[in-house]
Amino acid sequence: MMAHFRCIADLRGQLTESPVWDDRRKTLFACDINGQKVYEIDLDKGPLREWSFETAVPCLGLAESGRLVVSLAREIILFDPETLERQTLWDGYDEPETSRLNDGKIGPDGAFWIGSMDARPQREATSKLYRVTADGKAEIKAEGFEISNGLAWTADAATMFHTDSRGPWIDRYDFDVETGSMSNRTRIAYLDEETGRPDGGACDSDGNYWSAGVSAGVLNRFDRNGKLLDRIAAPVPAPTMPCFCGPDLTLLAVTSHRLGASETLEAAPQSGGIHLMQAPVAGAKIARMKGV
Repeated sequence: MMAHFRCIADLRGQLTESPVWDDRRKTLFACDINGQKVYEIDLDKGPLREWSFETAVPCLGLAESGRLVVSLAREIILFDPETLERQTLWDGYDEPETSRLNDGKIGPDGAFWIGSMDARPQREATSKLYRVTADGKAEIKAEGFEISNGLAWTADAATMFHTDSRGPWIDRYDFDVETGSMSNRTRIAYLDEETGRPDGGACDSDGNYWSAGVSAGVLNRFDRNGKLLDRIAAPVPAPTMPCFCGPDLTLLAVTSHRLGASETLEAAPQSGGIHLMQAPVAGAKIARMKGV
């Protein structure tokens, strides 16, 4: 499938990730993990505000209160972009210093789901997937990953997708929105450098799973059983995560990184920015964190 993209935020971030559509503010939030920043972006006007943090900022989500749920390298905080107030939500992360938190998203159960990653060059499958609730408690839901990634839920909240970027594979689970439990783990796809290692993910309203093929410069769309439905060329070599956005969730924002070779970046100077396309289908709405 061919798609027309336009750059809405030429951030040139080192590792831009975790785009989240705020349906109240009508803006997009995203982070630069290595740049230690969070951005607010208008889809037409571009970047509006930015905030700096003291550590890596792997991901973020929205709270019912309007605050942001922001993951730092080894803790999760609540951040009010209007007052700049910060409040620790969870600081019980006790994995080795060579690891950090990574991809995360608010689940339809109202909890913040977040995985970790082994940050060493020679990674081991020691990382975990956590479910963090408003009372500041975290439960380990799964473990044994090199880089936990790609969290997304279908619109009916009955299915959860999860990936390991270095597996590299995509798993599907049955999801119970009342209890936040996951079951019937099913491996639906194995990927490689050419097809695109699975980075961040999103679900559309048809129940399909969109995966940023970060190593191949593509967005891959799979059905629930892992059949490849579409392969869309991204406007930059390393897309990191798709996010359905806009008033009716029919636009698709894609973040990217600029960690490649200098000649690659010279050919794609807007790497590390955010690009927008018209989606062929609407997206599944992302929940807000309950109780905060």
